[in-house]
Amino acid sequence: MANGNFTHVTEFILTGVSERPDLQTPLFFVFLVIYGLTVTGNLSIITLTSVDSRLQTPMYFFLRHLAIINLGSSTVIAPKMLVNFLVKKHTTSYYECATQLGAFLVFIVAEVLMLAVMAYDRYVAICNPLLYMAVVSRRVCLLLVSLTYLYSFSTAAVASSSVFSVTYCSCNIINHFYCDIAPLLALSCSDTSFPETFVFISAATNLVVSIIIVLVSYFNIVLSILKIRSSKGRKKAFSTCASHMMAVSVFYGTMIFMYVQPQTNHSMDTDKVASVFYTLVIPMLNPMIYSLRNKDVKAALKRFLTNSCCSFKLM
Repeated sequence: MANGNFTHVTEFILTGVSERPDLQTPLFFVFLVIYGLTVTGNLSIITLTSVDSRLQTPMYFFLRHLAIINLGSSTVIAPKMLVNFLVKKHTTSYYECATQLGAFLVFIVAEVLMLAVMAYDRYVAICNPLLYMAVVSRRVCLLLVSLTYLYSFSTAAVASSSVFSVTYCSCNIINHFYCDIAPLLALSCSDTSFPETFVFISAATNLVVSIIIVLVSYFNIVLSILKIRSSKGRKKAFSTCASHMMAVSVFYGTMIFMYVQPQTNHSMDTDKVASVFYTLVIPMLNPMIYSLRNKDVKAALKRFLTNSCCSFKLM
């Protein structure tokens, strides 16, 4: 047990995705492409759902905020990660590490909740189409999004402050490519039972509640779709939620693997692979999932590009 202030560490050293020198440059270009696609895809979703009049519906309002969350979560991680591929010493200051962890937790908790909100939106749209605009009104949309961000900030503040309230002594090498909870607590030379317990309960509660909302929503959606007599009608109804089902399955599967397990069962190398997936790959895939399978988004993109070209020619 260390004496004095809560920490003797002023900076941390990140081991990165791989410690092999020959892989640093190839990995830099791989993750640069991934981050570039993430920024391009999510900014496109944000722009299209903001400027196109035909995408001013609750579904695209929530999709816009999912894109904002995806862009934020990857931006918290990727730039620092890319810099570390090019430099020899992968250091991050104590407060920079705390800020990165807090910001990342805000976005990851917000994504868990936003996917549940989007599932509820699809449930109302398919099961109660006549009441859709009344139930999911503009005011309700703003309320749901505001509560999502408020809860995310609150949870992240408590979780990150508890992680950095424990004592860190001489060991400051984080076996990860960003400041995450598990590798940080592994360095502590004091009792970590409170942050471990809080993170486990919080992560499990958030996942279980959101998964229940998603499962109940889609159970009722499937029942409603099966009641549709025409195959064309069933196909159309299913297509409106297929993209969301795909995104939910990938995201929740990874999160359950990462966080709903005791601290002693964590394998840092396995966690790195899973972390790459949900911090960088999923934010890149979501715009593709929602745009490639969505005729409205593809049509909006075509209109946007056409209008942009016309405006450029008139200049």
